[in-house]
Amino acid sequence: MLRAIIFDLDGTLVDSLDDIGAAMNRALAAHGAPVHPLAAYRHFIGDGVRLLAERAVGPTAAARPPAFWDALLGSYRHEYAAGIMERTRPYPGVPALLATLAARGVPTAVLSNKPDEPTRTLVAALLGAHPFVAVRGERPGTPRKPDPTSARELIAALGVPADACALLGDSHIDIATAKAAGIRALGAAWGFRGRAELEAAGADRVLAAPEELLDLLV
Repeated sequence: MLRAIIFDLDGTLVDSLDDIGAAMNRALAAHGAPVHPLAAYRHFIGDGVRLLAERAVGPTAAARPPAFWDALLGSYRHEYAAGIMERTRPYPGVPALLATLAARGVPTAVLSNKPDEPTRTLVAALLGAHPFVAVRGERPGTPRKPDPTSARELIAALGVPADACALLGDSHIDIATAKAAGIRALGAAWGFRGRAELEAAGADRVLAAPEELLDLLV
């Protein structure tokens, strides 16, 4: 049974798809690149900002010079900071889940491939009432998920053995991270990628709704 949980952020705790996609579309348009329907960003998000941008630029990405990427990423960061919470909200059931976990004394953490500053901004603004032990986004010098380095650091911070901890996320990246760190791999079917990807990635269990997590706790 589980005694601690590490959560992914985008697509797991909060639905941020529209704000991320809209910010990238504004940046793409400013630099003469095609824009996309917001739904397309479900498959662009998850591996950090640079890969998000490369996927959004599409087939011409390999031919773009370094100056283009510097300008595009700078524009995206500006646009996203300006609109980070226009439509982003916790998923239904998430606030109640977090409140129950806090009441039961279950330690929790957040691990995201979103850059660290906006990760902390969103958690503080939308989930700030919850006492997360640690909140980690992408940071210089630390590899992104699915590398298990940060997950292992969070397991230690949560104070439980690996076999009593799980990572809950919405993509194959989260499942791979959990497996690499030696913890339970749980899928959030309500997130960006859906049940099929999570099952194909080998999730130990795919949850249909946040409250199902409570059935797995000590």
